[in-house]
Amino acid sequence: MKRKLVFLLMLLIALSLVMTSCSSPAPVQESAEAGVDSETEEVQINKDDYFITVATGPTSGLYYPIGGAFSSVIKNKLGYKSSAQSTGASVENINLIMEGKADMAITMADAIAQAYDGTGAFEGKQPMKNLRAMMGLYPNYVQIVTTDKTGITKFEDLKGKRVGIGAPNSGVELNARMMYEAHGMTYEDSKVDYLNYGEAIDQMKNGLIDAAFVTSGIPNATVMELGVTNKIVIVPIEGEGADRLIEKYPFFVREAIPKETYNTDADANTVTVRNIMIVREELPEEVVYDLTKGIYENIADIKASHNTADKHISLENSQIGVSIPFHPGAEKYFREVGIIK
Repeated sequence: MKRKLVFLLMLLIALSLVMTSCSSPAPVQESAEAGVDSETEEVQINKDDYFITVATGPTSGLYYPIGGAFSSVIKNKLGYKSSAQSTGASVENINLIMEGKADMAITMADAIAQAYDGTGAFEGKQPMKNLRAMMGLYPNYVQIVTTDKTGITKFEDLKGKRVGIGAPNSGVELNARMMYEAHGMTYEDSKVDYLNYGEAIDQMKNGLIDAAFVTSGIPNATVMELGVTNKIVIVPIEGEGADRLIEKYPFFVREAIPKETYNTDADANTVTVRNIMIVREELPEEVVYDLTKGIYENIADIKASHNTADKHISLENSQIGVSIPFHPGAEKYFREVGIIK
């Protein structure tokens, strides 16, 4: 009898242990589930905490509609608060980023390189080492625009002429300065006026300006308007002047403006410099990742803003012309899709 009681007692204890084991969650599974929850918390973004200001350029240029398209995607497709800000373009945009007054900005690669290293227009300033690239965009063509009435056919003909060189320290004006230098000239050789190219083209229509520097994508709407009432001439950048320019500033690339662009008599040799979307290093990685991913997932909206955007802005072209480090958030996305190995 005692043996039977002992046996029954042992059997009950064994059954109790089995049931307890079956009803308890496995430690490994519990740890895995906790890890998922932890990861979810890490990537959550309270988008109401962010107002993404996109610095663009003058309303007469390409930066404005293209930057506006970025802001529209960020606001209407990605759920952030956002607006596009008209500015004086590259140099002002860099300063706005550094001052925390803008979160994204379109700038030319030459201005970025100078700001990052503290050279050129940023000589004597602290190098802006916390500038970060978000993505490469499209090439800007350096266009020296005049009409057949001025007799200007080559760069040296700008001597003694009234020339619009861009707003002070704008990307256009930086380019103009480099072009004069490469051709062994200075601003003192011309009667220069610090007008943005929209203003300069208007002055040209009235006969008050002989030539204007227009650094933008092609075709430029303002230049096309000039062609309605005037025969356009694009002054070429070629020969020794172009050689010296590229030797000193290797971010310039030789290119040609097809004659069909502005109905000129021939293709015009020139140089291009890439536009880059930049951000501050301090912008959170998860936010920049989310923005970069969302922009490329809605790239059709960006492409619809201008035919230059349609032709050049793409995931495949995102690394072209970028000479400063990518933001970790953008780099994470590019690695995820295999653009950066």
